Amino acid sequence: MRRLRARLAGEGGSAIVEFVFIALVVFLPLVYLVAGFSAVQRGVFAATEAAREAGRALGTAPDAVTGLARAEAAVAIAVEDQSVEATDVVLAYAPVGAGCGAAGGYRPALTPGEEFIVCVTVTVRVPLLPDFIDANTATGEFVVERDRYVDG
Repeated sequence: MRRLRARLAGEGGSAIVEFVFIALVVFLPLVYLVAGFSAVQRGVFAATEAAREAGRALGTAPDAVTGLARAEAAVAIAVEDQSVEATDVVLAYAPVGAGCGAAGGYRPALTPGEEFIVCVTVTVRVPLLPDFIDANTATGEFVVERDRYVDG
């Protein structure tokens, strides 16, 4: 028994070293991955919710000027709710069938029965990466169909 104790006496303190090594090698990258994935998911949620709310604001507006102002306000509120910077958000419109890739040149007139797509693109910033790396974008789209029977 004495020989065993004498042999293990030289191992004192090695558990702390092993724990610190494992924590640095495994735990820190795992925490960074979780933070990165949550940032990307937050951007996706912000884009889809902003497109939906902007579409609903436009669909119920009495005229185009009021509707566009309401849509911009709805987008700002929706992205703020997900803690995304409003400077990284682009609101655009496209005709039905064109998709969000062709968004930007279309402006809804809000005539009865009009259909269009609301596209919101959010630039997702992953924590601890430089600002010039902004290739990660999330795009949300929402199809709006104005009611055919509107007063006015």
